[in-house]
Amino acid sequence: MTHTPTRGGATDHLANERTFLAWVRTAIAIMAFGFVVVKFSLFLRQLALLFLDRQIVSAPKGYSGLIGVALVVLGAIVCLLSYLQYKKTERQLNQNVYNSSSPLVVVLTIVLLIGSVFLVVYLLPNV
Repeated sequence: MTHTPTRGGATDHLANERTFLAWVRTAIAIMAFGFVVVKFSLFLRQLALLFLDRQIVSAPKGYSGLIGVALVVLGAIVCLLSYLQYKKTERQLNQNVYNSSSPLVVVLTIVLLIGSVFLVVYLLPNV
């Protein structure tokens, strides 16, 4: 009696889809946080225009806007990488072969850790 390999079951595909959707929620949260950072820096500049001397406002703006935009870009990259991982896992499930995605997890962890270090260094002088 020969055993034919079965394609990934429905539960495997649904788990893959749930994982993808969790990554998409994470990407949306990162992008939303970046948007808030940018808008908050604009809000602070508007307050400075209202209540402070215009010379102070023309001083260097800081990096909040740049950090916010970088977070939005990072969220978009996470979204793209999560889709690529989803499709890769889907192919593997259909072929009844699964290999873990350690490189993707390692890269994302390193990028987030580096970003965290930069944020801490940026925020420490303000504490």
